[in-house]
Amino acid sequence: MTVRSTGISAIRVTAVEEVVALQEAILRVLVVDDYEPIRRFITNKLEGQPQIEVVAEVGDGMEAVERAQELQPDLVLMDVGLPTIDGIEATRRIQKVSPNCKILFVSENRSSDIVEEALRCGGLGYVLKSDAGTDLLPAIEAVLRGKRFISATLAGHFLVAANLMAAQSVQFWILMLISGMC
Repeated sequence: MTVRSTGISAIRVTAVEEVVALQEAILRVLVVDDYEPIRRFITNKLEGQPQIEVVAEVGDGMEAVERAQELQPDLVLMDVGLPTIDGIEATRRIQKVSPNCKILFVSENRSSDIVEEALRCGGLGYVLKSDAGTDLLPAIEAVLRGKRFISATLAGHFLVAANLMAAQSVQFWILMLISGMC
């Protein structure tokens, strides 16, 4: 958070407001989730941010692609498990019809394979729905800055997995050296 001086008083500006101000425009967001209460939760959370406008809410993957092409949003908040086509395939298609759009996944799917595929297919971040109350706005800020974001709950899981893989790799090379195969 930064403080801007107006000559008379200082005004605190949130990080999301600062990023949007850099773009000098209202951030246009498309919310995609097949569960209406989650869409409402996300929309209500964003409506409290003056520089964010939710341009549409949709409940399936094909409709997400169609609305993204029509509305050209700046950001899509995308669930993974959707009817018609899943969020990963919808992301691939959205990137073709709306190439300037950034994608942030908001899902409860914790599978490392799904998270990795979501990030590989073009998603810049992945927020667990259970963490959205605290992680959604920081994730949006990171994605708008072109950075990656993963919910802290998942990040810890991926760090453990990465450390385990690194340890197994070291063990593999030690065994290769000892056996004379390397």
